[in-house]
Amino acid sequence: MTAPTDPTRLTAPTDPTRLTAPTDPTRLTAPTAPTARTRQTGAITRRRARTAAWSLLALALLVLLTGVALGTGQVSVSAWDALRALFGQGEPGNVLVVQQFRAPRVVSALIAGAGLAMAGSMLQRLFRNPLAAPDTIGITGGASFGAVLMLATGASQQLIPLAAVGGGLLAAMLLGGFAWRSKMAVTRLVLVGLAVQQGLAAAVNLMIVRFPAELASSAMQWTTGSLYGRNWTEVWIGGTAIALTAAALLLCQRRVAVLDLGDDSAGGLGLNPARDRLWLLLLTITLASLAAALTGPVAFVALAVPHLVRLLAGPPTLGTLGLTALTGAVLLLSADLLVLHVIPVHGLPVGAVTATLGAPWLLVLMIRQGRLPQRSS
Repeated sequence: MTAPTDPTRLTAPTDPTRLTAPTDPTRLTAPTAPTARTRQTGAITRRRARTAAWSLLALALLVLLTGVALGTGQVSVSAWDALRALFGQGEPGNVLVVQQFRAPRVVSALIAGAGLAMAGSMLQRLFRNPLAAPDTIGITGGASFGAVLMLATGASQQLIPLAAVGGGLLAAMLLGGFAWRSKMAVTRLVLVGLAVQQGLAAAVNLMIVRFPAELASSAMQWTTGSLYGRNWTEVWIGGTAIALTAAALLLCQRRVAVLDLGDDSAGGLGLNPARDRLWLLLLTITLASLAAALTGPVAFVALAVPHLVRLLAGPPTLGTLGLTALTGAVLLLSADLLVLHVIPVHGLPVGAVTATLGAPWLLVLMIRQGRLPQRSS
């Protein structure tokens, strides 16, 4: 006989609270760290804010230096009155002194400094070489050669910017020809450019020696660079051409940013790297040649300013290119103020000051460039 079973003893009631305990969402899903995209966005925002801050500081310094340059001289005028006189306000005597005698020189320094700095930044990106600049690859030497050759023929002063652009393109053709024959890498073109620069400088000196005495003095600015004797005709012609060329380069910054990724990546994104780089190089050579036509071959502004801006604001962007232009204008105007009112040497060209300041900088860059392969190997 089998005893009746007790169902309560065979199947004990279950406690649902013991089988499925309530879950704590804070224990199962820990807070996640910021994603890579968030960090990248924050870095870009900080970089833009830093660029904007430095740009505002450079602009304020530029306005201050402009007022000081316009107001300092035998007829002393306050910086505020000098800025008012620049726009035709104030005492007639101040307006005459500022507008006719001081403003052309100051505006030339601002325009040429901005143009040279922008050209140097573009060349360093296109050549992928920190030593690339108009004065190290022969562009300013070619511009000087074209301008002096135009003076030797007795042509109009209004044709000098066109001749300077032609000379710069001639230097670029010589550089490209040597590089093509020797199959040299783009990053090493600076060595050939230095030889082209020195050869064209020797040709300029030879022409100046053969000049009549009345032309030799006006052509001397093409040996070191000077702001002496600028007039409004030269400023309007050269300044308009520089502004248009600089605007074209600013509009092309998206293409430059894509080219910075490399030719393979740029081609994959729909660009023609060879064609676009050639077009950008022509614009940059034109900008540097026009700036050299206004001031002569002022050295080291185009070389040093892009490195300084990169140190302050980070990698090159559209914003840093504008900051580069402002910094170049500040540097060249500051050097001209030193020439006029600080250094006790009469008639010293501004190019001598920039060369003195820039020679140690070039030496440091060459030493660093020479050490880079050793570090990577």
